Amino acid sequence: MQTRAVFLNGPEDLRLDTLALKAPGDGDLVVDIAYSGISTGTEKLFWSGRMPPFPGMGYPLVPGYEAAGEVVEAAPGTGFKPGDHVFVPGADCFDGAFGLFGGAAGRLVTDAGRVTRIDPGAGAEGALLALAATARHAMAGLDRAVPDLIIGHGVFGRLLARLTIAAGAPAPTVWEIEPGRRAGAEGYEVIDPADDPRRDYGAIYDASGNAAILNDLIGRIRKGGEIVLAGFYSESLSFAFPPAFMKEARFRVAAEWTRDDLAATAALVENGALSLAGLITHRAPAEQAPDAYRMAFEDPACLKMILNWKEAA
Repeated sequence: MQTRAVFLNGPEDLRLDTLALKAPGDGDLVVDIAYSGISTGTEKLFWSGRMPPFPGMGYPLVPGYEAAGEVVEAAPGTGFKPGDHVFVPGADCFDGAFGLFGGAAGRLVTDAGRVTRIDPGAGAEGALLALAATARHAMAGLDRAVPDLIIGHGVFGRLLARLTIAAGAPAPTVWEIEPGRRAGAEGYEVIDPADDPRRDYGAIYDASGNAAILNDLIGRIRKGGEIVLAGFYSESLSFAFPPAFMKEARFRVAAEWTRDDLAATAALVENGALSLAGLITHRAPAEQAPDAYRMAFEDPACLKMILNWKEAA
């Protein structure tokens, strides 16, 4: 089999190409992808060449870990059948390209244990499941406080805020320095950090990936408060020790979703507790991938770009 796929040959060297797919084996599904999302975190670092060393990385690669589509082949015993709609968090199924992410393609071969069923009516929003599950992962657990301050009002920051409200917690404050991104809040306030006098936050979640902000955040927590590093940072993190010492600051790194997070988040979406509406701001046919990726990474008005694979030749 072959597929059309986004092919990142090196930094800022991206095109749509035809790649051979590895043959499906026992336990595998073949999925025709309808929509894939572009991540402005890790994918941007690969695209720009700024990604620090990471297990399994290398060029050329197929990016993307946000894909939604329909099963067209299912091995016996997988529990899936043709016609099932699923979310696919990427796949390593290409000849001639790394599949560290591997979701930005018109067809994927993947282990059935990696996919998650989604509502057939989810449409392009189904591709947002991994991002929502990553936000859920940052917050879930008995020893974790929900955020009362979130840094950044991109898609990830919005999902953190929506999950906080869905949990029945008080609405968080969200900081956003880009005026055009302050709109779209649902039940919480988005402000410029310069307009916020508070210095007693209990849990600050940074969704910005800005390594330079750490000292400011330390100054904003109460004694014993926690700072959750929920973004992805290409630079080394450092902070002034005396203020952190005085605050007895706690730091936590939040990694990506787990299988349980995907299942729990899909359930939240299905029962209406979590909405993914209004997060996709831009869409493009897959044939326009080079321009779409550049826009996703360089246009601050683009919160989430979705590629449509239904018409990719």
